[in-house]
Formats: sequence, structure tokens, C-alpha cells
Amino acid sequence: MKKTAYVNGFILDGSIDMQPVEGKAIIVDGETIEAIVPAKELKKKNYRVVDLKGAYIMPGLINLHAHLPTGGKAPKSDKKTNYKALSPLVRMVDWNPVLRLIFFLIQKPHLKQELFSGVTTLRVVGGVSDIDGAMKRKVENGEMIGPRLLVANTGVSVPGGHFAGVLATEAETPEMARAHVRKILKTKPDLIKLMITGGVMDAEVVGEPGILRMPPEIVAAACDEAHKAGLMVAAHVESPEGVRVALENGVDSIEHGATPDDEIIRLFKERGAIDICTISPAAPYCLLPEEISHAGDDARINGKVVMDGIIDCAKACLENDIPVGLGTDTGCPFINNYGMWRELHYFTKYVGVSNQFALYTATKRNAELIHIDDVTGTIEPGKSADMIVCKKNPLDDIKVLRNLEMVVSRGKLYTDLSFRKDTFVEDALDTLL
Repeated sequence: MKKTAYVNGFILDGSIDMQPVEGKAIIVDGETIEAIVPAKELKKKNYRVVDLKGAYIMPGLINLHAHLPTGGKAPKSDKKTNYKALSPLVRMVDWNPVLRLIFFLIQKPHLKQELFSGVTTLRVVGGVSDIDGAMKRKVENGEMIGPRLLVANTGVSVPGGHFAGVLATEAETPEMARAHVRKILKTKPDLIKLMITGGVMDAEVVGEPGILRMPPEIVAAACDEAHKAGLMVAAHVESPEGVRVALENGVDSIEHGATPDDEIIRLFKERGAIDICTISPAAPYCLLPEEISHAGDDARINGKVVMDGIIDCAKACLENDIPVGLGTDTGCPFINNYGMWRELHYFTKYVGVSNQFALYTATKRNAELIHIDDVTGTIEPGKSADMIVCKKNPLDDIKVLRNLEMVVSRGKLYTDLSFRKDTFVEDALDTLL
């Protein structure tokens, strides 16, 4: 097959100081960017030519925090989900092929939504059994449309902990935590996920979300077992105490975060840990009106505490040269599988970074943080051809990423990016722009 040449567009390469470059052609051979050459030197007859017609082409987005079993629908009441009641059903997935297929089919369209909204790499940090890993293999084999996947499969929690028995197993002792990690390792994950604190949805005290659930000794045991296998450990943490315990006991990636003090900043640096900023899931709880969010007073208050903590953590980390990445926490209420552009917008609006820095974070920086920057994250020779195309310049307005013209994933071009959206959720979230 002929190589493909992308011409007549403005290139944003994903670097921290990226600026539009015109007059160049991106040459793609199979799945890989072969070269970037002056367009005037291109002999078009030797290539399949894709005319960008003055649009902007940049690296595909990398979403570092997602869950695939749910699609982010709006809750219909303030009644909390009974995850304990769901636990027996989820455990059946390991041996019931019909139930396994049902979960598989539920998640399948979510992958297409992620890809067609511009996410060419997705880090899935907790799911049902090993279904995420099975989907990863199907994407890699070309049997399913979706982004490149890095998966934790199921996570590790404790009895009564965050998503215990649903998206995570329950470890009661350090020995059980080690055993759980070893079992998860057999499913060939890319990372291990711990649920160290509670969250907004399972908070028991108003004004105190993120209560510590996982004892330090269990955190340490799980991290030790994961590190022996050479894997990073990511942890759901939404309180300062939780962040401190996580960092003291070996966690590599703080997911969400909380307002840090000097000791937490010191621990971040000492551990070489990273912070994954996820403003999207907290914002609806505290910013949408109650008749839309169906969040009770406790959830709104706790949502505000968590949102402020996530923002404070990201700001403090950036001020102290601690790496910060971006993810959406897809699957939470109001957080669908096509809203990564919103997380970039929130990053600029609430953390105060430039559009340029937000785009860099969601591409090159995110790739660096999960150690795949030799594969993707920038538009340069030798990298995977993971690219997105939009009509206008996202450096001027992040929101132009909402409607894309093209997506290129591992060299394959997609131009029909249609999929069904939840208009109620979209309209509600648009009020936060």
C-alpha cells in the first residue's frame, strides 16, 4: 500500500512551546510517522494524499484516568448506588460467560466514543475483572475500534472501601493485598490501582470526603508486590491524609489529589511521584444546580472540598516542578467518554495554565508520565501516527477540540466520527464553560 501524506495543514507537534507550522507534509508509513518534509518537495503521485484544507493537526489526546463500565449518565435522584449489593453480580463475571459478554458489550461503544472524540491513548484505572485487558487485546488485534489501552484491570480496595467488590477486590491484611496483586498480575495489567481513600459518592461525613480507608501497611504491601513486577502503582486519593499515606508507602501516581502541605510536597519529590489532575468528576457535584445534579447538600459540600483539593494539588505540584498529568475519571456521573476536551478547558480555567501548556500536558507530558513517550505523544518521525485534526487553532480556544474533522490512530484514518451523545449531560456541562 502507498504511504500517506497529510498536507496543507498547520502542525502542532505537542512540544511545550508548540506553535503552528505550515508548509510541511507528514508522511505516514503503516502505523508510524516516517518523516515530516517540505510539502513543495513532495511527489504526490507516490502517496495517498490527505488534504487538511488549512486545518490544524496535532497529537492525539491521552486520557490518564478512565473507567469503562459506565457511560457517565446523570443521576435521577440523590440516592447513592449500593455497591455492596452489586458485588456478587460482578464476581460472577469470572465464571459466567453470558454475564462477561454483557459487560463486554456495555463497554464496547465507550471505546469508540473515546477514540472518535480524540483520545488515541486511554489509561483505564479500575474495571470489572479483567475485561479491560481483554478489550485491549481486541483493539491491538484490530478486532475492535478504540484507542491504545493501558489497563489496571480490577483494583485493590479494602472492606467498605472505595468501589470495594465492584471495581476493586477487598484486602483485609497486607498478606491478602499481596495475594490480590499477584492474582491481578496474572491478567497482565500495565499498572496496579489502589483505592486508598473514600470519595464524594461514598463519603459518610459532610465536609470530610476522602476519608482514609486503606491502612498504611496494606498500601506498602501492595506497592511492594507491584514494584517487584516492575509496574507503577496509581491510587485513588482525595484527602491530605490519604496523599501522605500513599506517598509514604510507595504509590507512584496520585489520582485526583488534595490540598498539600510542605510535607506532602517533600514526599512527592522524594518519591518521584506524579499527580493526575481530574477536575471533571467533582465539578458537577458542586457547580450544577441541585435540580440538575440531584446532589444533596452533603454531596455538594464534599464535591467542593474535593474539587478545591484537586485544583490546589495541581497548582502546588506545578509550582514545585512536580509532574502533573490529566484525566477525566470517565464513568462518574456526568462524565462521559467524549469529554477529554473539557478536562483541558478546566485545567486552563481553574489551574490557570495556558492553552499551550494544557495541550502539551494532554499529549507529550501525559505520554512521558506513563513511559510511552517513545511510542506516542508528539508528531515526529518514529512515533506512532496518533493524530487529530480540527478546523481552528486550539491554541486560541481549547473548545475547538469538541468537534474534530479527523482522527488518526496507529496510522488508520477515521473521518466519520459520528456517535450518539447524551444531550442532557452535554447541555448541563456546557453551563460550566
